[in-house]
Amino acid sequence: MQIGHDAIIIGGGFYGAAIAVYLVRQRGLKRVVLIEREPALMTRASYNNQARVHNGYHYPRSFTTAYRSRINLPKFVQEWPTAVKQDFTKLYAIARRNSKVTAKQFERFCRDIGADIRVADPALRGLFEPRLIEKIYVVKEYVFDATKLARLAEQELRQAGVQLIYDTSVTAVSKGVDIPLQVALHNKQGVQELLTSQFVFNCTYSGLNQLSGDFSGVCSGLKQEITEMALMQMPESLCGLGVTVMDGPFFSLMPFPSCGLHTLSHVRYTPHMHWSDQRGIDPYEKLRGYHKETRVDRMVRDAARYMPELLKAEYKESLFEVKTILNKNESDDGRPILFEKHMDLPGCYSVLGGKIDNIYDVLEKLDEVI
Repeated sequence: MQIGHDAIIIGGGFYGAAIAVYLVRQRGLKRVVLIEREPALMTRASYNNQARVHNGYHYPRSFTTAYRSRINLPKFVQEWPTAVKQDFTKLYAIARRNSKVTAKQFERFCRDIGADIRVADPALRGLFEPRLIEKIYVVKEYVFDATKLARLAEQELRQAGVQLIYDTSVTAVSKGVDIPLQVALHNKQGVQELLTSQFVFNCTYSGLNQLSGDFSGVCSGLKQEITEMALMQMPESLCGLGVTVMDGPFFSLMPFPSCGLHTLSHVRYTPHMHWSDQRGIDPYEKLRGYHKETRVDRMVRDAARYMPELLKAEYKESLFEVKTILNKNESDDGRPILFEKHMDLPGCYSVLGGKIDNIYDVLEKLDEVI
């Protein structure tokens, strides 16, 4: 059987799209196909998240993650400028109690990674309850518009000549007799097809372990969570702000450009349920069967202790999604990439990233294997 493709990318989130373009433009592959189970790009985890472009501040307990964010943020902004929103004030506030870092530790950490901070002025400090907040800093951190980013990514893919297949699931990856890899497809009309390829990149995020055939799953332990992002209309006093109170069981408030609202997330209430990832337990089936009862009242009630103006915010709806985390980073909250080579399927790789700007770490890995 003749090899039909140079590379097949499974999953049309941002990582899958960026990898496909990179393989064509930077590594010279000609026949590249991207397969997505939904009818469009970036409709799952790439959309249903906080849309934060990290600059390191969020990870005082994981220096490597923080430092890589500092390196990657300017690259992301330069490559996707029209999808990045910068015109808001971003604040990090350190809680007096139950925080894993103090204000002095946070300042030292920011100096170590080279991240700019300045103490907030009295007007901004006046938005917080001083008995609960030790210190507040203005930082440089951005958000992305997932709708714009998806549109730009599709344009890049088409210009690069990548074949796009929507509404189609990959069910299995197997090793052929005279060819490297076989990929079994199944679309929503029930049509099945078999493609062949030199390389396969499994970029399915929460679905990494749901392929059959000769694919034995990833070696790294994964945890799945059903999470809730509450979409809120902010009062005028908070419209131009992004806020993170840290570092512990606290909250973040970020602009969400795709619909002109803010996301509200809470360390305690955003995760609804979790389980250890394993084959045969489809995370998306778990999500579809979940009752999706919002916890926004508890989020607001707790967050408003620190920022009373949040009581004036209006709840609109919630985004529920499956979030995938490497077990080894449960303790330090780090978000390294997973880039795993499958020894039993030469040419097959699984890729997982917890932050959108981590894509550049993935592309560095691709330089080593292609």
